[in-house]
Amino acid sequence: MSSTTSRPPVARELLDLLSSMRFAITLLSVICIASVIGTVLRQSEPMGNYINQFGPFWAEVFERVGLYTIYSAPWFLAILAFLVLSTSLCIARNAPKILVDLRSYKEGVREQSLQAHHHKAIGEVNSNPRMALAEIGATLTQFGWKARVQQRDHGTMIAARRGAANKIGYLAAHSSIVLILVGGVLDGNAMVQLAMWLQDKQLYTGSGLVADIKPEHRLSAANPSFRGNISVTEQQRQGIAVLTLPSGVVLQDLPFDIELKKFSVDYYSTGMPKSFASDIVIHDGDVRREATVKVNEPAIHKGLAIYQSSFEDGGSRLKLQVLPLTGGKPGPIEGRVGTKLAFGEQTLELDGLRVINVENLAADGANASGADVRKVDLGERLSKHLGSGAKGDETKSLHNVGPSFSYKLRDAAGQAREYNNYMLPVELDGQRLFLAGVRDTPAETFRYLRMPADENGDLTGWLRLRQALAEPALRDAAARRYAVSATPPNQPQLTPQLQLTAQRALTLFSGAAAQPGDEVKGGLPALSQFIERDVPEVDRQRVSEVLLRILNGSLFELNQLVRERDGLKPATADPAMQAFMTQAVLSLSDSLYYPAPMLLQLQDFEQVQASVFQVARAPGQKLVYLGAILLIVGVFAMLYIKERRLWVWIAPSANPGSSHVRMALSSTRESPDNATLFAQLKAAVLKDQS
Repeated sequence: MSSTTSRPPVARELLDLLSSMRFAITLLSVICIASVIGTVLRQSEPMGNYINQFGPFWAEVFERVGLYTIYSAPWFLAILAFLVLSTSLCIARNAPKILVDLRSYKEGVREQSLQAHHHKAIGEVNSNPRMALAEIGATLTQFGWKARVQQRDHGTMIAARRGAANKIGYLAAHSSIVLILVGGVLDGNAMVQLAMWLQDKQLYTGSGLVADIKPEHRLSAANPSFRGNISVTEQQRQGIAVLTLPSGVVLQDLPFDIELKKFSVDYYSTGMPKSFASDIVIHDGDVRREATVKVNEPAIHKGLAIYQSSFEDGGSRLKLQVLPLTGGKPGPIEGRVGTKLAFGEQTLELDGLRVINVENLAADGANASGADVRKVDLGERLSKHLGSGAKGDETKSLHNVGPSFSYKLRDAAGQAREYNNYMLPVELDGQRLFLAGVRDTPAETFRYLRMPADENGDLTGWLRLRQALAEPALRDAAARRYAVSATPPNQPQLTPQLQLTAQRALTLFSGAAAQPGDEVKGGLPALSQFIERDVPEVDRQRVSEVLLRILNGSLFELNQLVRERDGLKPATADPAMQAFMTQAVLSLSDSLYYPAPMLLQLQDFEQVQASVFQVARAPGQKLVYLGAILLIVGVFAMLYIKERRLWVWIAPSANPGSSHVRMALSSTRESPDNATLFAQLKAAVLKDQS
């Protein structure tokens, strides 16, 4: 006959596993690690950002794992579900026992079992059992104990307890985990994806105006949970938010429109933004409500919170001047930020306007004039900058250097370079310079072309010299004038040779001798290449110094020639002009590697601001707040409140008029203060009997 006893069913084993503390702690640890990753790694960014950061291979691996949307990844939601289920089962299994235990004083224990406790005492009191009961009861009440009495045939058992909130702390802490996790899921992207599935909506991956996006990409205003951004231009109104997901976006219709009346920014004396706020009007049907939204001070309307997220350009009008580098007259061009303009064979995309640019202009002590044609690092020199235009140093001197604008030039193949130019000259190392930045990809930092301002504070003087450098006739005339001025009066036979050398230096420097496909296009690198190739090593130091002196003199004469041609007075060889020419040599060299044949200079602008609001409907927010409160209460109760139980057995003594007393103390956690407390109780109950 087979045995009737068998192992528990699989369902019971699974239930025991799910409700075990070890399983819940394991799941909670995994969630904590995933949350750290989600905090460090920016979520829901465009895929191109992750490719630039991690490379194509790892970017794809991390995408498959779901690290870019970790809080809505299937595996993360599955772990959350198991943790909620596990914690809920723990509460369900232990709550009835805890509730029963809260009502129980355990007055039914046998008096002999009191001897098994660590804290115990036996003594006599000079009172009969009835009087002893009254005296001990009053003493326990004075010490803050709640007691219950059980009369027995041969004595009286007093069962007392203190710190019952410790058990409530257990329930509060476990319930808080469930509430926080459920609240987090309700406010996450998972609810947006669920709404898209229920409403049969699709992600939008294209570009264009919000108003032109079709209804299949727009969620209903009744969507119970979402968090999106909405950009509103001054004096305009908008009622559609954009919910960004890794693979695209989905639009969220709002039950009201937001109108931006005015956007205001306060600045510190250094030009850094101090605070910004938006004066808005909420249009909800016939209801018109005005409000001011500041950072951390949202406006609440019908359960939707409107936060001040950031601000951006709302379509500022730009007046630009096209400055050809190799000849031709400057020409005007106008456009608005966010628009595209035909620009020859390319497309000009006006990306942004920054009216305030705070840069570190501390001097770095670099010798900008000590150019050595044998040691030219164009990339390093063009890369010296800080943020938007100044190079960094440990010593900071923050200043507002004025407006700048950014744009892209995109060719027919769709390839684009990004440019960032400053409107006003920036003072660096004691000299005023115009900065024109360029970078090939958003992952790179801007490399800046530094062009010296002329005596009028304009770019005209440098541009005049740059265009003259591209004209062979002017180069020859400048070489001839330099040779005549530099030839000693007693050695006129040196003039032809000196003129040829000057012509050769200007030709190499201007890039006229470069062939298509050459890596070295001209400038100081061309002179350096010439010396390395044609001059013996022992003579390179001397030849480089002579050649650089001839180049500087020839460029000075070239500048004089074009000034005369334009009807200007000849430049005087004062320190200001020397500083101008020194920086001009460097910037002319760098300009040959500038990827565009022209510069765009900002002449004037009409700024239009736009506020970016974050609009959120967060039904789980209150659950999270409630869970946080319960967690604080629960942890405090479990750590700082100890449940203690005290039993006092009173029985008649062999001595008439006396009572035999036996007492014991137990606690959920043993600690030194238990012994102190028991000693106080013993002294009070047994009248200091040892």
